[in-house]
Amino acid sequence: MDTRSRVVEVAARLLRESGPAAVTTRGVAEAAGVQAPAIYRLFGDKDGLIEAVAEHVMTSYVAGKAAVVQSARAAGVDPLEDLRAGWDAQIAFGLANPSLFWLLGDPDRVRGSAAARAGRDVLAARVRRVAATGRLKVSERRAGDLIVAAAVGAIQTLLATTADERDPGLAAALYDAVLAQILTDPISADQQSELSVMVAFRAVAPTIDALSAAERQLVVEWLDRAIAARER
Repeated sequence: MDTRSRVVEVAARLLRESGPAAVTTRGVAEAAGVQAPAIYRLFGDKDGLIEAVAEHVMTSYVAGKAAVVQSARAAGVDPLEDLRAGWDAQIAFGLANPSLFWLLGDPDRVRGSAAARAGRDVLAARVRRVAATGRLKVSERRAGDLIVAAAVGAIQTLLATTADERDPGLAAALYDAVLAQILTDPISADQQSELSVMVAFRAVAPTIDALSAAERQLVVEWLDRAIAARER
């Protein structure tokens, strides 16, 4: 392992175990077995180190989530069960790693993070599997945004409460509330709403091999426009 990787992993461990106060230039240098000037040479300053730690942690976490989603798809796991598993994992991660959650939750950091975008891609893949079943009554994007907003809110609320006073059913109740907003009731094909049909077709349109890439893109653009009009 090179020096940069070792320093980042040590800093991530200190953050996870002892909180932000432990992530000092001197403390990280000592724990990693390097001289303090090496930190400045590699990261510029403490903020640069923190940015590197955030991206490292997020990349590792997202890689694990992506592998789970691929396994679930290959094993034919029900899309709704897979979506729920992702929610539970996100809540558990946030509560188990509060310092990392606050660090990774910085909107400015998330907007510029490749790992954060990859994380949203993992959620999007889960949502698309649900959409393909014809159960979504909103666009995939809105469904994903609602899930993220609810998960972040649940974790923030629970972390703001002492462990012994937390409502153990809060996260589950929020998830159920989100499902009520994004899912249709199980119905027969002839009872599906026009919007849920469009959303389902949007989920599978990019995979239609009989169409050219340009044709698939055109179909997706038309459907996105139609779905957005219905959601206004």
